[in-house]
Amino acid sequence: MILTGIEDEDKWLAEGIASIRHNAFYMHRALEANNLRDALKCSALMLSELRTSKLSPHKYYDLYMRSFDELRKLEMFFKDESKHGVSIVDLYELVQHAGNIIPRLYLLCTVGSVYIKSKEAPARDVLKDLVEMCHGVQHPVRGLFLRTYLAQISRDKLLDLGSEYEGAKDTVMDAVEFVLQNFTEMNKLWVRMQHQGPVWVKEKLEKERSELCDLVGKNLHVLSQIEGVNLEIYRDTVLPRVLEQIVNCKDELAQCYLMDCIIQVFPDEYHLQTLETLLGACPQLQPTVDVKTVLSRLMARLSNYAASNADALPEFLQVEAFAKLSSAIGKVIETQVDMPIVGAIALYVSLLSFTLHVHPERLDYVDQVLGACVKKLSGKPKLEDIRAKKQIVALLSAPLEKYNDIVTALTLSNYPHVMDCLDDETNKVMAMVIIQSAMKNKTCISTADKVEVLFELIKGLIKDLDETAKDELDEEDFKEEQNSVARLIHMLYNDDSEEMLKIFWVVRKHIMAGGSQRLPFTVPPLIFSALRLVRKLQGQDGNVVGEEPVTPKKIFQLLNETIEALSSVSSPELALRLYLQCAEAANDCDLEPVAYEFFTRAFILYEEEVADSKAQVTALHLIIGALQRMNVFGVENRDTLTHKATGVIVLTYSIITVSCPCSFVPKTFTVSSFHLSFSFCQHSAKLLKKPDQCRAVYACSHLFWVDDQDGVKDGERVLLCLKRALRIANAAQQIANATRGCSGPVTLFVEILNKYLYFFEKGNPQITSGAIQGLIELITNEMQSDSTTPDPVSGAFLASTIRYIQFQKQKGGVMGEKFGPIKV
Repeated sequence: MILTGIEDEDKWLAEGIASIRHNAFYMHRALEANNLRDALKCSALMLSELRTSKLSPHKYYDLYMRSFDELRKLEMFFKDESKHGVSIVDLYELVQHAGNIIPRLYLLCTVGSVYIKSKEAPARDVLKDLVEMCHGVQHPVRGLFLRTYLAQISRDKLLDLGSEYEGAKDTVMDAVEFVLQNFTEMNKLWVRMQHQGPVWVKEKLEKERSELCDLVGKNLHVLSQIEGVNLEIYRDTVLPRVLEQIVNCKDELAQCYLMDCIIQVFPDEYHLQTLETLLGACPQLQPTVDVKTVLSRLMARLSNYAASNADALPEFLQVEAFAKLSSAIGKVIETQVDMPIVGAIALYVSLLSFTLHVHPERLDYVDQVLGACVKKLSGKPKLEDIRAKKQIVALLSAPLEKYNDIVTALTLSNYPHVMDCLDDETNKVMAMVIIQSAMKNKTCISTADKVEVLFELIKGLIKDLDETAKDELDEEDFKEEQNSVARLIHMLYNDDSEEMLKIFWVVRKHIMAGGSQRLPFTVPPLIFSALRLVRKLQGQDGNVVGEEPVTPKKIFQLLNETIEALSSVSSPELALRLYLQCAEAANDCDLEPVAYEFFTRAFILYEEEVADSKAQVTALHLIIGALQRMNVFGVENRDTLTHKATGVIVLTYSIITVSCPCSFVPKTFTVSSFHLSFSFCQHSAKLLKKPDQCRAVYACSHLFWVDDQDGVKDGERVLLCLKRALRIANAAQQIANATRGCSGPVTLFVEILNKYLYFFEKGNPQITSGAIQGLIELITNEMQSDSTTPDPVSGAFLASTIRYIQFQKQKGGVMGEKFGPIKV
């Protein structure tokens, strides 16, 4: 049967373990019998299994650990001279007679450990002898594990400050020299492992090597634990020797791992004081070494040190840490010409993170890092690598997260240049990050210059950077983006009115380039922000001469131009609403011509642009509601606008008024007003559906009776509107009867009844109890008619209205007397 490689190794490992157990058993018997000769013989046979070259490092480690456990027991036996009767000096010589070098050196290290503890010879001499003797094994795996054993048994016997093994001539430098020598040899053996097999198994060998990295790295950990290794020793001896070995080994795996070991095991203050030396080694590493990870971890370590120790900040300034790190990163990027762009950007992200943690007040440092990144990206096409784009977003997000203030980022001159390196989609992502930061921290951007910079940064959201991308917009994402821009506009504020007006002009300039899809989202917040300023300035006005203070008129000019642009991009309903809002603001400022102009534009939009029947109904009700609240208009302007809304009623009543003057109609009403109203469309009567016509006409009745405005109490016109509504409601019933064979619900009649009751209560002399009584009887008869479609909603509506009348009758007093004649 032919075994595979793995099965072969398993078989050899099992045989090796069995041999170790067998010889260990007889070694234990010899130890119990205090038989030194047999104990050495059996232990040598046991350790001979470590001479194998058939096992992978992983399986060899299993064999090594079993042998290590047995050697611990043998060491305990060597310590007790009374058991074996041989002095430790003689024993040290005796074990060197073992036939094979692997068992001989393992036994020599074991006895050497006891020799040092006995203090019969200087620890320095014994350790030096042991580390030199280990040169006898040059096989990478066998030699690496042998030196690992030496490091393990000597760890507690190094000549450190206060050590019990410290002699008159022994110093910490002896311990340092021992560890460094052992580290150097172990690293050489580890590097040579890659050449121990054919090329086709190189990947497997590299994986096996990476599993053994800790064996080498533990030497550096031991060095860091020696208390006598102060900054001077580290700077002058330890670091130069370690870096020399790292650079000279020219092995990617070893260089990357050992550089990381240095950063992780030695103190932060040592790194800070030896920064130049450590950074100087980075450009000398192999081009394939992941230097960005090494430097990133170093900067992260130093950043955490600065964050946890405020007293260390002067040290950073003293050693010029930022300048050295910045220079080192530049050299690394320049040296490693094949470094991918994502690697270079990652280095700048780490440097920026370091700067923000250590020197947050130095915005010039932050801008310098951004400038270096721009320099690296200049002349190259826009980034397509997803990882690189994420790194750029991280780079630009770091200042926002640190300062929690978008205004600070706006002062960085290179910030916009970095954003220009992004493709359109990532530019949008970054723009959303900027807006979310501003909203999260409730940042107020208060100057036109800063608003200009800000809107340049988020231009990917407020206009199409790429004409070909218009059809690819996701509707939900697009709405979310534009709503974010709208919220941002509301956050622009300055107490100074002149500066605020400048801000509005800057915002208008940018959002007007947004196109028809964006304007409905971005124009309204600008309008309402400007109206907020108008109300702040309410009562101020005057001619604009020189540099006089901002007046509402100036702002209304801006608003008029802005809404006009919106009405031209297929958003007439929204533009109409905004015109009405502006008209109300002008009313509050007592600017009659301005308010009249806004109403006129609203009517023009209604006539020429609003085509949908539902939109027409809504728009007409909005116009009526807004007009009712206006108190700035003189008689002529108010009549003109009212005639526009009431349409055919206006025409009818204008004729009556001219021929038969009425006390409710102001004397200033003229024939010219009649001609003006006649020229406008009869809006209420032109609605397509009869119910819509009816509701629009009775809504117009409120234009002629406003409680809080003197002189606008025209009961006769109110009655005309209500009668016209009744005729339209009756026509709707007739049409339903002719087309469907039955009348529709009487809801419209009940609604008109409620209008009668409203004006009756308000004291309109034209609305009498008899008219209300007749309307109630009309509704009752209609509901009892066989041709009327039963409708629970209409019935409940009428019942509720009747209960209201009964309640008013029961109240007593003036109102009770008023409602008394009505029988229900």
